[in-house]
Amino acid sequence: MNYSFNIQLTKSPKPKPNPDTLKFGRAFTDHMFVMEYTEEKGWHDGCVVPYGPIELEPSSSVLHYAQQMFEGMKAYRTSDGRFLLFRPYKNAQRVNLTNERMCIPEMDEDLFVASVKALVEVEKDWIPAKPGTSLYIRPFIFANETFIGVTPATRFKYIVICSPVGPYYDTPGGGLLAASIYVEEEYVRAAQGGTGFAKVGGNYAGAMKAQTKAKEHGCEQVLWLDAAEHSYVEEIGTSNAFFVIGDEVITAPLLGTILPGVTRASVIELLQKWNFKVSERRLRIEEVVKASEDGTLKEIFSTGTAAVISPVAKLMVKNNFITIGDGGVGALSQRLYDTLYGIQTGAVKDDMGWTIEF
Repeated sequence: MNYSFNIQLTKSPKPKPNPDTLKFGRAFTDHMFVMEYTEEKGWHDGCVVPYGPIELEPSSSVLHYAQQMFEGMKAYRTSDGRFLLFRPYKNAQRVNLTNERMCIPEMDEDLFVASVKALVEVEKDWIPAKPGTSLYIRPFIFANETFIGVTPATRFKYIVICSPVGPYYDTPGGGLLAASIYVEEEYVRAAQGGTGFAKVGGNYAGAMKAQTKAKEHGCEQVLWLDAAEHSYVEEIGTSNAFFVIGDEVITAPLLGTILPGVTRASVIELLQKWNFKVSERRLRIEEVVKASEDGTLKEIFSTGTAAVISPVAKLMVKNNFITIGDGGVGALSQRLYDTLYGIQTGAVKDDMGWTIEF
């Protein structure tokens, strides 16, 4: 289905940030996409407007009961001047997965992708060209009905904003960072039947305490364990986790407690194409420690939109560090990053059919 939107261009464009000093999520483009939902009209009146403040009444439902969701995706500028989106329909599918859990109305996948395209078309000049940079796209929905009561709202606002970004991790030369990860055994991110698979703000707010704790122990991120037994590995920070043990690449299964990452799915598909043994199965932290002791633990890495691939150098388990491999970037992590980022930026031929030119 084709969609058309009203475009209102700003009369006061902002200067573009220096691509050499871009930080993640600090600068924002000139425009945003806005659309409303009511029971009577459904999703309607989509438009691109100048970026600016949102007006909310103090009684808006989202402020009291957190009925909201968000997504994350990127647009890239290729070396030959083209512009690419990476698997936007996978994000559209995840939007509706989250919406269903949060009692937010479903959005047609074509409408979602069209809204993103409409905004990035207007903001093409904001997509940086320097290697390692991209345009981060943040769609989000929140309940703006004015009432106080624990019941699903009937009015919502959908907004998409964009931010030109550099590498997620500030590393010398823009390369991959092999991080130290703290295994969290006190706090939990998600439980069966909860919202762990949904992309909602509450998941991230509730994780901040453990993240602070990890930094106090000299680690960049948290490895979450399951809520029931505090034994099975789940996610690393806000990213999906992969463990290379022997000839097997293992990642947690989609059982409702981890995010169904777009990058996660892409990594699994690439590994299968390359004839790696990939297992989506439950893995105890004790098995990881044992594999480290007997020398079969080769690599650990996490996957996500922001950093693509994040190798792990060390795990802190019960206040003791375990070094992964030689403590650097593993060969498989590097290969996956080079391939994925290459496809995203047009440097590697997309024989998977993942990118959409706009």
